[in-house]
Amino acid sequence: MVIVDTSAWIEYFRDGEPRIVENVDRCLDQDLAGIGDLVYCEVMQGIRSARQRREISELFLSLPLYEMVGFSIAERAANNYRLLRSRGVTVRKTIDVLIGTFCATHSLPLIHHDRDFDLMAKHIGLTIWKP
Repeated sequence: MVIVDTSAWIEYFRDGEPRIVENVDRCLDQDLAGIGDLVYCEVMQGIRSARQRREISELFLSLPLYEMVGFSIAERAANNYRLLRSRGVTVRKTIDVLIGTFCATHSLPLIHHDRDFDLMAKHIGLTIWKP
């Protein structure tokens, strides 16, 4: 299973960065793509069209679903945030630390288009999916 981050879904739906679109397509074709509650929330809150919300929600809810946030992950993410800061890495969004920590904790690779994940990967054991 591979978690697809919000940044990758945005590229996918906008037919953006070809490498990202291809990776998401490959995961969907091979039934490898999973989605977390945080990613679902981020993507869905940005969609204005009711029709698009229904279509995208249908797609997302057909994938393996992961509840990413709980006290255990929140505590680990806070520890990871402090670890990253102590090593000179500042992640711009707390939600990214939560997503990265969840994936690292559960050994789930991540597809993304957000440099913060690359910066945190080696420090917290996050695997970036590269086919």
